[in-house]
Amino acid sequence: MDEPKEQFSEEGAAIVRPPVRKRTRKRSIIIFTVVSLLNIGLLTLLWTQLLTPASTSTSQGTAATTDVLIGTTAPNFILPDLKSSNGTQISLADFKGKPMVINFWSSTCVPCQDEAPLLETQWQRVKGQGVIFVGIDVEDTQNDGLSFIHQHGATYNNVIDTKGDTLVNYGVTYTPETIFINREGKVVSAVRMEITSQQLQAGLQAIMR
Repeated sequence: MDEPKEQFSEEGAAIVRPPVRKRTRKRSIIIFTVVSLLNIGLLTLLWTQLLTPASTSTSQGTAATTDVLIGTTAPNFILPDLKSSNGTQISLADFKGKPMVINFWSSTCVPCQDEAPLLETQWQRVKGQGVIFVGIDVEDTQNDGLSFIHQHGATYNNVIDTKGDTLVNYGVTYTPETIFINREGKVVSAVRMEITSQQLQAGLQAIMR
């Protein structure tokens, strides 16, 4: 390969040009740095997405959008009336065509105790509009359940699920949990924790439409 010829200026001085190889190396370093930074940024974004839990935000603070129960027909149940001493039973089918609020609770559950006054207050407010409240006592004895509803003045229907079948059918993993069912018998929302006043109001609006 021929050596590059030396060039001179009009004054006769030699013009010194940087070696082509050094310029190429410098360009490669810059490209490598840019690509590395882009890769680091992409990996950081992907890692952030992996660490961010899937959104379980609720519509109007009411129902988890990933809840498999939403939009399905509410599972029927036939359970003993907690207040009855003669074996009277209450069924979901007894309230066909009515909007319903089902609250799963147990007497030893502190959040259940905290939300009980709110549920009773709202029941008194909407019962004249045909809304049905049913409390389902789970993992409990009848005596403990009765003590609970008497202590908190719960006047709406309460049943006891001693076998836990209804608890499983509704996907309940812990208490309290509240399910909202519309007039067509479809589950429209579910609060899988202690319910707030805002969540209860939103759920009631959804089933009373």
